[in-house]
Amino acid sequence: MHFQQLAYFVAVAEARHFTRAAETVHVSQPSLSQQIKALEGELGAELFSRARGNIALTDAGEALLPLARRILADADTARHEVQELVQLRRGRIRLGATPSVCTGLLPEVLRAFHDLHPGVQLLIEEGGSHDLVRQLARGALDLALLVLPLPAASPVLTTVELLQEDLVVLSSTARPDPGTGGVVRIADLADEPMVMFRHGYDLRELTVAACRAEGFEPQFTVEGGEMDAVLGFVRAGLGIAVMPRMVATRAGQDLRMTQLAPPGLRRTIALAHRGDVAPPRAARELQRLLLAHRPDASSAGPAGPSAAGRAAADG
Repeated sequence: MHFQQLAYFVAVAEARHFTRAAETVHVSQPSLSQQIKALEGELGAELFSRARGNIALTDAGEALLPLARRILADADTARHEVQELVQLRRGRIRLGATPSVCTGLLPEVLRAFHDLHPGVQLLIEEGGSHDLVRQLARGALDLALLVLPLPAASPVLTTVELLQEDLVVLSSTARPDPGTGGVVRIADLADEPMVMFRHGYDLRELTVAACRAEGFEPQFTVEGGEMDAVLGFVRAGLGIAVMPRMVATRAGQDLRMTQLAPPGLRRTIALAHRGDVAPPRAARELQRLLLAHRPDASSAGPAGPSAAGRAAADG
């Protein structure tokens, strides 16, 4: 039994005439009659009574008609649903990102994507790079914005570098500038109280590692916060924080951004997906927009990542 045969059957049932039905479905009358006979042969019953040239449904035809209409309607719905997905009218994207990327880069790109494809649902999962790699591996995410290099023993992922960005020191304008001449050395932070992210933020690991490389342990006045909380604590004057430049530039006029003295710290953000599975069409479109909206070098900071920046992960 084929959809085409059911469509021909419904056309004859509604027209009560083989020639007019053939015109409706745009086939020749002999072809339509042949398909109806084939359908009757498969079902083992006549569907139409043809006595005296009058076309009428038999009992078998009457039983089949509502079922055939339902099958054809369901097939049309299935075709429409798939076309909606293919044409990006509907769908879902599961995107993972580190919290700093969610704060800095994603809002503008997601707004642009939503304007183009308002029917596609965006599900955002915030987390550190280690957690996001695990979620990619088990298929819980379609795409993720990670910090390179990937954690050791990571699954096979396809990555595309999105941007390189300097890290800076953020402080309240109500406090003295921790630097001199617009720059600050990591060693200068030894006597500065710090606001620190919770465990699991890669920015925490980076900051602690950079301080220890200079021979001191950072002093935490408040620790355990998320991105917005840390910004609020810095704004309140509780301490300084090491932040990605794209977050710092959006932090507000009451916060001061101070460049780290060379070699500084730098991070590399990459867009990743599983290497063995192609992302859905909607995810590929979002990937295209992310690459098109990547910041230029002037917003990311000067070239030449330091050894510390290359070795560190980020949140």
